[in-house]
Amino acid sequence: MINKRISELIGYGIKRGLLEKEDKIFVTNRILAKLKLDSFTEYENADEDNLEVILKDILSFAVENGLIDDSITEKDIFDTEIMALLLPRPSEVIRRFNDLYNESPKKATDFYYNFSQDSDYIRRYRIKKDMKWTTDTDYGTLDITINLSKPEKDPKAIAAARNAIQSSYPLCQLCRENEGYMGRLDHPARANHRIIPVTINNSDWCFQYSPYVYYNEHCIVFNGKHTPMAINHDTFVKLFDFVKLFPHYFVGSNADLPIVGGSILTHDHFQGGNYTFAMAKAEIETPISFKGFEDVGAGIVKWPMSVIRLYGKDSDRIITLADKILDSWRGYTDESAFVFASTNGTPHNTITPIARKNGENFELDLVLRNNITTPEHPLGVYHPHAELHHIKKENIGLIEVMGLAVLPARLKDEMKALKEAILNGSDIRSDEVLEKHADWTDELKEKYTFTKDNIDEIIEKEIGIVFSKVLENAGVYKRTKEGKEAFLRFVNQV
Repeated sequence: MINKRISELIGYGIKRGLLEKEDKIFVTNRILAKLKLDSFTEYENADEDNLEVILKDILSFAVENGLIDDSITEKDIFDTEIMALLLPRPSEVIRRFNDLYNESPKKATDFYYNFSQDSDYIRRYRIKKDMKWTTDTDYGTLDITINLSKPEKDPKAIAAARNAIQSSYPLCQLCRENEGYMGRLDHPARANHRIIPVTINNSDWCFQYSPYVYYNEHCIVFNGKHTPMAINHDTFVKLFDFVKLFPHYFVGSNADLPIVGGSILTHDHFQGGNYTFAMAKAEIETPISFKGFEDVGAGIVKWPMSVIRLYGKDSDRIITLADKILDSWRGYTDESAFVFASTNGTPHNTITPIARKNGENFELDLVLRNNITTPEHPLGVYHPHAELHHIKKENIGLIEVMGLAVLPARLKDEMKALKEAILNGSDIRSDEVLEKHADWTDELKEKYTFTKDNIDEIIEKEIGIVFSKVLENAGVYKRTKEGKEAFLRFVNQV
């Protein structure tokens, strides 16, 4: 069986263009060395093309022969090393990317995206596990995902990682030193990872895809140096430089403050991709203009969060106005709207910016953020409030801001159990796992008569509605008469 799977893996690599026919014997021998095998019989009719099946059997062989422990983490490290044996060196991938880029940026990204999947850096078979649907709301069609593709750490691996010698190499999971890194019990395997260098704002940055692909061609653009997140003039320049390199991609940055920022604040990076989010489709609800910038289109977007959209053919003019808006927002206080630039020396105001090309125009969406906390809202006033935490309590980062909910894996089992409890008439409040959903369930029971035929659709729709409320909570200016007036007070003083 192992000879058959090795033959199939080599066949897979040749078919996907990961290696040439001339590499076949060499790569076979490197795989044999990894598997501690000293002989091999090639299978002529090795026709299995499903990488998950091939690797699963190779991993079973490795476990049975004592090469690795039977843990998800060790298996991931091992099969990533196996895949790395099939792959070209970074310089070859970069050369191929650049050759295709000279034909068209889209040809280059198509090649690189397919390569990142074929190499198993993006594990297609895990991404398929993610639950995905859409929900129509007043703000457009929101995307909802329950993220199941990140492997859960098994208890053995957690214990082993605790006892392992701590390493600070690479400094974080975004650093370019991850390229080719074997991985550890507490750091993902990246032996099959290849990075594309890009120059934006005359500085060395790197381009890669997210291994978790929350949306089509979900890419990460990160500073070549391990340097903290910052939102400033250079950020806007870099965003537009990237859009000019890859006009078919949008790109945005998480905010640079805790609570309203993403999960990684220590390494400056953006996220982008070939996808049109609900926020990008949302129209300008209130046209506005800024003195001295009459040549730059501007407006407040119909969106649950507070978004100023700037647009025009001249990206430099958009950047100059964005600088002015950012500087003004950083120092802006309006007590009547509960907006405080800082308290006790701690800054609160920042922006989540998103850039894109729309026809002939460049667009820049500036999402106003504030991370103030109060005793009533200790996780943040402009953050999902406690009554929504049963669905989402994590930070509202760039991806959520644009209209895609990345919900925790726990919801898969919780929603399954909740549906059964509703249909069976069980007491949800007496269930320690489901109790957090009880108030929400009571509201739904008043709205709907549940049956086994309609419950799935209703729960999905209502989770989407909760997410739209999450975004409303995260919006600094509410979509009320008072909120809109307060928003315009800020705009008019810029």
